[in-house]
Amino acid sequence: MAGLVTKSLNNPEEVRPFKDGMGKLELVNQDAGGVGRATFQPGWQWSQHVKPIAGTESCQAAHMGYVISGQMMVRMDDGQETLIGPGDFMDCPPGHDAWIVGDEPCVMIDWQGFADYAKG
Repeated sequence: MAGLVTKSLNNPEEVRPFKDGMGKLELVNQDAGGVGRATFQPGWQWSQHVKPIAGTESCQAAHMGYVISGQMMVRMDDGQETLIGPGDFMDCPPGHDAWIVGDEPCVMIDWQGFADYAKG
């Protein structure tokens, strides 16, 4: 059995910046996978600021996360949309675009989809 492990997103093991300074992903790695805190700046959109890094038409990462602050609109490839904000939990399959709504950064914790997210 493994012992107690603690890590802090305030001291991440890896930081991945988004294009044009529109945010960043801070990661800590666990045996079960990475846990990330992403900060998306106002004006950020996946198709503009991560697509050039990912090289896919839409985000192909599945995300399971929790929004701490700010708001994000998520649009699935089939057209379904939802607005997420503080206190919301999201379970989002691959095949989506997303963008920040409003003038506040969106901060999200994700424990499923950030291991390879925005990895150049």
